[in-house]
Amino acid sequence: MSSYLTLIPFIKKYKWFYLWGVLSLIMVDALQLAIPEILRRITDALQFGTLEKQQLFMYSLTILFIGLLMMLFRFLWRILIINSSRRMEYELRNEMFEQFLRLSTSYYNDKKTGDLIAHATNDILAVRNAASGGIITFTDALFLNLAAVTMMILTTNLKLTLIALIPMPILAFAIYQFGASINQRFKIVQEAFSELTESVQESFSGIRVIKSFSREEQEIHLFDQSNENLFNKNMNLAILFGTFSPTIQFISSISFFITLIYGTQLVMNHTITLGSFVAFNGYLASMVWSVPVIGFVINILQRGAASMSRINKLMEETPNIVEASDAIDLRNVHGHIEFSNVTFYYTTDKVPILKNFTFHIDPGSTIGIMGPTGSGKSTIPTLLLRLYDPDDGEIKIDGIPIKDTSLRSLRDQIGYVEQNSFIFSASIYENIAFGKEDHSKENIEMAAKLAGLHQDIVSFPETYNTLIGERGVTLSGGQKQRLAIARALVKNPPILILDDSLSAVDTQTEERILEGIKSTIHAKTTVIIAHRISTLKYCDKILVLDNGRPSEYGSHEELIKLDGFYAYQYYQQMLEDEIT
Repeated sequence: MSSYLTLIPFIKKYKWFYLWGVLSLIMVDALQLAIPEILRRITDALQFGTLEKQQLFMYSLTILFIGLLMMLFRFLWRILIINSSRRMEYELRNEMFEQFLRLSTSYYNDKKTGDLIAHATNDILAVRNAASGGIITFTDALFLNLAAVTMMILTTNLKLTLIALIPMPILAFAIYQFGASINQRFKIVQEAFSELTESVQESFSGIRVIKSFSREEQEIHLFDQSNENLFNKNMNLAILFGTFSPTIQFISSISFFITLIYGTQLVMNHTITLGSFVAFNGYLASMVWSVPVIGFVINILQRGAASMSRINKLMEETPNIVEASDAIDLRNVHGHIEFSNVTFYYTTDKVPILKNFTFHIDPGSTIGIMGPTGSGKSTIPTLLLRLYDPDDGEIKIDGIPIKDTSLRSLRDQIGYVEQNSFIFSASIYENIAFGKEDHSKENIEMAAKLAGLHQDIVSFPETYNTLIGERGVTLSGGQKQRLAIARALVKNPPILILDDSLSAVDTQTEERILEGIKSTIHAKTTVIIAHRISTLKYCDKILVLDNGRPSEYGSHEELIKLDGFYAYQYYQQMLEDEIT
């Protein structure tokens, strides 16, 4: 199975664990096959009246000793092989998570969270089962079959052995046909599981919306549909596997039927002894027992192969945003930003978000950006952070093209606060300190004060140690935005971008926050994206975008005199303020 080629480096790394584990398993099987030989000798001795008590006692002790050795070696192979499969699961899950973080932002645009979670849970579990139970059972079945056939030929009768093996080609064909179907159906099961996971994840994330719109019954119905779909797909797989095992067992039992008829005649004709016939049936029982187990092996390996192919597809994805081999580390950044003829599409079948966009920002200046919805305002910081690359044109910081810089050093120079900043399910302290490794309590509190959040925090029972619910559910919209601003400020970056990050606070709070961070803004290149004129009017310059291109540019007073889009928004907002 080519799907498992990805695991070769891991198997090489832990080859001695697997080697000694397989050898221990083979020892168990070899000892197991010694028992029919002992039974043959006892039966022959009984048949010919030569069995003595001392001899019977020794045979009994030998069987007991074999049992003890089997127990020891069975313990060894379980520890070695199962331990290795757990290590594989651990390392594979780590590699997958690293791959998730390596992939570019665009990869997640059309991927469902539930499907990605299924990769890291069900798929890896299936691969682990194949790497432990699959290897164990395959080795067990293969060795038992080969060894049993060898012993049947050497100790009993070649012709009887060949006749008993007549059903085996039919068995091999059935296993092959069923295996391909199991692989396909298990892929369908995994996809159904992904859909169910996605449904649950979305319901939990949107629980407030569901309750506020009284959509509980509809969501229960949608979940029931996804759950029923998974049930049906699992039942299709169970029916197939349920047919598989009895079919394999029936074909295998034909060997006993043949042996009973032909073998009895050989005993009656004195071609073989009764003991040899008993031993032959013991070997055949070991073989016939292991043959249906091959069905179990095929099921495990095919499930693992189906999951491994899904994992391989994920691991083969390459990020769109990559560093140059000789990437430059940005240091001592002054904050001069330059966009030169930048054109960018989110999807190639639509009009560009930015088209031949050329603009520069002087170091230490504060620039405001506004424009209608869809004009490209929020695209500017995402391109500057290299979350996406422009389709044409170039972006520079301090004269250095950002494509020539290392991603870490580039993003370390920028403090970015978006409108709907993600809040982690951790303490307030941990959320603010997220972007700064070498932080201090004083720095955290100072950032919170500058963002106008400190007074809110100290009013909580646990102050900075207060745990926030998932996505900041226990905070108001304004508190979440201010926490995100504090998180950016604690980095103390030379470039600060506030992307409509004060939209959830009132104008008085907004003024206090802007006043509070002025002491840090004057030393930074600051970009403020907003719809409110009150947020932008103190900026050095204001850029108005329209359909991805600059339409107006100047100070607040200059733009009022132009009597364009900015002036219209200004008078509209003044009128709204008077009415309210």
